[in-house]
Amino acid sequence: MEKENLTTAPIVEIRPHLAQQIERELGQNVYLCYQCVKCTSGCPMSDFFDWQPNQIMRALQLGQEDIALHSVTPWLCAACQTCTTRCPQGLDINGIMEFLTRQAMAQGIKPKVPEVAIFNRAFLRQLRIWGRLYEPGLMVEMKLSQPQSLFEDIGLYTRMLRKRKVGFFPKLVRPPRRPRPKSHSTQAIAYYPGCSLHSSAREFDQSARAVCKVLDLEIVEPEGWVCCGSSAAHRADPEAALKLPLQNFKLFEQGGFNEVTMPCAACYNRHQAALYEIRHHPQKRQAMENVLEYRFQDSVKVTTLVEAISIHAGKSKVAERTLKPLNGLRVACYYGCLMTRPPAVTGVAHVENPTEMESLLTAAGAEVIDWSYKTTCCGAAHSLTKPEIVWRLSSKLIVEAQKASAEALAVACPLCHTNLDARQFQMSLEKPLPVLYFTQLLGIAFGLSPAQVSLEKNLTDPFPLLRSKGLIG
Repeated sequence: MEKENLTTAPIVEIRPHLAQQIERELGQNVYLCYQCVKCTSGCPMSDFFDWQPNQIMRALQLGQEDIALHSVTPWLCAACQTCTTRCPQGLDINGIMEFLTRQAMAQGIKPKVPEVAIFNRAFLRQLRIWGRLYEPGLMVEMKLSQPQSLFEDIGLYTRMLRKRKVGFFPKLVRPPRRPRPKSHSTQAIAYYPGCSLHSSAREFDQSARAVCKVLDLEIVEPEGWVCCGSSAAHRADPEAALKLPLQNFKLFEQGGFNEVTMPCAACYNRHQAALYEIRHHPQKRQAMENVLEYRFQDSVKVTTLVEAISIHAGKSKVAERTLKPLNGLRVACYYGCLMTRPPAVTGVAHVENPTEMESLLTAAGAEVIDWSYKTTCCGAAHSLTKPEIVWRLSSKLIVEAQKASAEALAVACPLCHTNLDARQFQMSLEKPLPVLYFTQLLGIAFGLSPAQVSLEKNLTDPFPLLRSKGLIG
């Protein structure tokens, strides 16, 4: 009887075409997945997906292209790298999701989340024209492509305009063909602010420079740097995702720098990812060296600003330069996704529980609280495409910080700050929570004025809290 059932059972044909293509292009063997479901269990976006990440992996194993290429899941992936970090088989699941969106487009399949495709196209167009992201140009193109959304987020844009957080005029940037080494000291660190710190996150730029000056940290911004490509290039144009950061490394090396620090977590992660690619894929390195007409020395270390201050100044110097200790101020530190994940790329030892920011703020006198959400995604990748997702993810972070008794949130990423600070008025919160860059808090502790750390640019007003603690006048 059993034999008869076996012979009459329908034959399932496994079509490995897509899996083989992933193996060729990404070097990822999807058949290593054994459905432990860790990717799905840790995914902050799982509530919004139609198929969970482990189900997409199973569909790829079985050759079910109709599921893999027609799902909203790859389009809504927030690129937070949690799945890639937690996969026990070391599979780059985030990279596979990005591949699926490109493959869907290549096959003429209509994007399941059109806003993401529009964002990627508009973002990359700005880079081709200007060399850096021109945020107003990006927003205008997105709105014109979706007239029905013309007045969405108008409240946010109005507030940003009032705070002068928008750079009205673009700046054309091209890397110098033959940059000359800067006349700086051997201790100088290259400073790569990224596009946001020249526009919507000027308060991070200003407070970072001011704090570094107090700590005798010499930072130098090289002329001619270009945008890192961010998530748009990684999802839509892998060649640009590698070429853009390498253009900057060429600039840093020719400038004579041994280290570059990057305040923006996304910029940091994308540059680290480019280094990882050329270190592990010699053919890609050779191809880029041919394109850029430069042989890379791989001599420049990339650090976050938190890391740079921790290494070169440390707790002792922060404590020494503190004039107004942040006594009595309960702060929760938030790192977000890309400062630590994935550890194979970033080299971070404690990927789920980094503590450098806590050490610096404790040295400045703050009461740093412990909480469980310091590396949970805020949804930054969808800030301009699916704000309703951002409201939900970011408001949960704020509520959890408040439950942990935090009076303020300290961040180190302009994208996280936009979601947690600027969009806070759109969330249904019982009470607001000031969100400050860690450099703004250090600056206040060092006795800098609110203007010197651009406190007035924060959209969630931090002045009442800081005045109540006697930290500002």
